[in-house]
Amino acid sequence: MTLVGVTIGIRREDKNKWERRVPLTPGDVGQLRHRHDLTFIVQPSPIRVFADDEYVLAGAEVGEDLARAGIVVAVKEIPLDLLRERTTYLFFSHTVKGQKYNMPLLQKILDLNATLIDYERIVNEQNRRLIFFSLHAGYAGMAETLAALGRRLALQGRVTALQDIRPAHTYPDLEALKAHLREVGAALSAAAAAGEGAPIIIGIAGYGNVAAGCREILECLPARELTVDELPAAAAGRFDRIGPLAFVTFREEHMVEPRSSDAQFVLQDYYQRPENYRGVFERHLPHLDVLVNSIYWDVQYPRLLTRKWARANYGSGKQPRLQVIGDISCDIEGAIELTARATMPDAPCYVAVPDSGELLPGVEGPGPVIMAVDNLPCEVPRESSLYFSSVLSDMMPALARADFSVGFESLLLPPHLKKAVIAHRGALAPDYRYLQEYLDRSRR
Repeated sequence: MTLVGVTIGIRREDKNKWERRVPLTPGDVGQLRHRHDLTFIVQPSPIRVFADDEYVLAGAEVGEDLARAGIVVAVKEIPLDLLRERTTYLFFSHTVKGQKYNMPLLQKILDLNATLIDYERIVNEQNRRLIFFSLHAGYAGMAETLAALGRRLALQGRVTALQDIRPAHTYPDLEALKAHLREVGAALSAAAAAGEGAPIIIGIAGYGNVAAGCREILECLPARELTVDELPAAAAGRFDRIGPLAFVTFREEHMVEPRSSDAQFVLQDYYQRPENYRGVFERHLPHLDVLVNSIYWDVQYPRLLTRKWARANYGSGKQPRLQVIGDISCDIEGAIELTARATMPDAPCYVAVPDSGELLPGVEGPGPVIMAVDNLPCEVPRESSLYFSSVLSDMMPALARADFSVGFESLLLPPHLKKAVIAHRGALAPDYRYLQEYLDRSRR
């Protein structure tokens, strides 16, 4: 179907020097132009992983002014002063939890009678996200976590091949990273065969797309998968031929238990009534060298690791087994209460000192290492953009057909896209009216 007259703008990402991703690649722009006669304006960028010339070759116009674009797509939030009236925007808005820092953004969208569609809320009937960078966050996050562990162990006098792992963003591409990890894995296997060092045990909290990326990275290494029931024996050295690395995946039933002794764990009940459950994840922490956090967390849910537990287990000559926490989810003071701030790829880690609250740069100090890079997919920008664009490009024709001048009830979009409309024509969409409380609170 030809959609004459629809112009789509692609916003330049400039939140920081690491943001090199794109929502639509030149290849997909070319296909959309050819098949649907869409027009594209792409803002120039000196750092984007796809060069301006590649978009020109795909038939797009490269220019600063996106005023002609009725639909503007981006990855990260768009600065308030660049938002325009009655324009439809697609980006990760970070507003659906009522995030205070982005309530002015949401209010500006409302004031301008613009439309906001949030990628995070594009979900299917089972409420599973359809478009995401989370798989690639898992790739980079696991690599950064293993690199941090290698440096930490070396400081303690335990030299391993893990210390040869470089930051993910320094590899030419994802395949180069994986190839190097396979070399590291061979060296780890040789050391284990020679009887050097105890097995390293990694716990992955969560089993979604982020965790899938983590496991794909571990597949490049000699890593044996354990069940949660096997974890204590493995940590105690009672498993033969475990190899240099082992990992275990934790689900909700391993993280919490019912407060009532005669109740059973029921997943949907936990989601709907988390106050009836208490966190028990800290019983697993003594068995882990590394914890990777990939779970969705909100304030009503128990934490995985509390400051109280950390104060009881670190400092004053105490050093638990847990060395590194790869907090890929990176909710500040969230599931990992020691995660006090996010980091950037050029300085991905700090040591959180539980007693003082001090954050020491790097991997040395009396506390666990926290890897808290909050833009991990930026470290594999080409692969993450290619995947994201392949999904988004399939959605663009439906967006281009929609008449965004009509009211929300009359707005014709496929269900998965209409669910993701946060604000439209000066009003919050029905599913997001709860955000009015946060907007009011922000103004006060």
